[in-house]
This record gives sequence, structure tokens and C-alpha cells, in this order.
Amino acid sequence: METAYFPGMRFFRRKRAPKIAFDAPLSPELPFYAVGDIHGCEGLVRQLLTRLEAGSDADAAKLVFVGDYIDRGDESAQVLTLLSGIQEEMGRESVICLRGNHEQMLIDCLDDPVGTGARWIRNGGLQTLASYGVAPPQRAEGDDAWLAMRDSLREAIGERVETWLRGLPVIWRTGNVVVVHAGADPAVPIDDQWEDILVWGHPDFRKRPRTDGLWIVHGHTIVDAAHSENGRIAVDTGAYATGRLTAAHVREGAVDFFSTG
Repeated sequence: METAYFPGMRFFRRKRAPKIAFDAPLSPELPFYAVGDIHGCEGLVRQLLTRLEAGSDADAAKLVFVGDYIDRGDESAQVLTLLSGIQEEMGRESVICLRGNHEQMLIDCLDDPVGTGARWIRNGGLQTLASYGVAPPQRAEGDDAWLAMRDSLREAIGERVETWLRGLPVIWRTGNVVVVHAGADPAVPIDDQWEDILVWGHPDFRKRPRTDGLWIVHGHTIVDAAHSENGRIAVDTGAYATGRLTAAHVREGAVDFFSTG
């Protein structure tokens, strides 16, 4: 192929920005297990917890759930009962449950079913409703049907679990390791992140490593296999679709992965 050149034309070659290398050591102050997105798979949670309990430091390691406990899977109600019960029994210092975007969509639906209910149902909320024995409105029904659905769902969930859901934090940190649901803006200090970014993600999260030496453990984005790369530890292995629920065992200088299935 011939290239035409015209008088006075100047050509510039753009310089590529140098890639930032992430080389900070993995240094949590204490060991912990980070469990990936559960999405209504109570049976898999129980299998995984049984396996983790056999670990050599199970008594010392904290248990951190990264969010997205509901939707898509058929046992969403059971998962919320299980996790809230485990945390109540073991204490919030030993068991940390973070808020994912699916918990946020449920909370939004409880607050504004007319404005946000349809979006939640399209993204897996139908299975959560079914797990509570609540039917969604029919297409031809109006606002009153959405409000009635919300009231039935709120009654089925119960005040204790709803209060628990609303109190879920969006971030947990030990040493230079941070656990969130979806990711973080690599250009913003971790303490200045918007909650929506931590819960829903950021377009640059997987493209640019952080420069502050912080490792980020996260779920939200399904990966073929859990992995550790460029300061990011991904633990969402699509449990509801694959049967593989994964936990990362994070400790000083090392991370191992355990999965069901």
C-alpha cells in the first residue's frame, strides 16, 4: 500500500506513557480470608466455610465478605440470614460484611420502589423476591403495585436484617491491604473515594495500578480464576453460574485461593 505525503505535512509519533510498575509488598497487619460474590448460593457458602475452618490459622484470621450476597441465585434470603447470624454470633471484629452494588439496589428499592424497583429486578432481584415468597408487579400494574411489593418484601426481610443491610460498610483495611466490593479510583487517595466508586467500580481500576502502595481486594467483576496481579486481588469467580465460590487467604507476603467445586 502506498502512502501519500503532502508538502508541509509534519508527522508526530505519540509517546506512550510509561507503564507504572506496582511492586509494594503485601503487608496486612493480620491474616484474613476474603470471600467473593455469593449471589444467593447458600450451599456454596457453607461448603467454603467448612473448608476454611480446617485452615491452620482459622481461629486467628478474620473473615471478610466482599458483598453481593443476593440476586441471581435462588437462596438469597437464606444467605442474608446466614451471614447476619454469623456476624452476630462471632462479632463484627471477627466477621466483616461489606456492601455490594446488589445490596445497594435492594436498599434503593426499599426506599423508592417506583423509581428503582424495575432496575433491581432486571439485574437479579427477581430471584431475591422469589426467595422471600414475594411476587413482582405485572407490567400493566401501576405505582400502587410497586409499593405493595415493597411492603411485602420489607415484612419478609424483617427489621433486624434490613437494619443489618443498611449498616454494611463499603471498605475495610488492614496494613496496606484494602477490601472493597468493586474497586477504587487509582488516582484518588483511598480515604477520599466516593462510596459509589467502591460499590460500583471505576473504569481505570483494572487499567492503572495504584501509586500509593495499597493492595485492593475486590469482587464484582467475574474472572475465570481468582488471581493476584498489579496490586489487585480478584475473588469473584461467578458462583451462581459456575458453582465456584472463592476465598483469598491473605497474609504477610502471600495469598492463596480456595474454591468450591
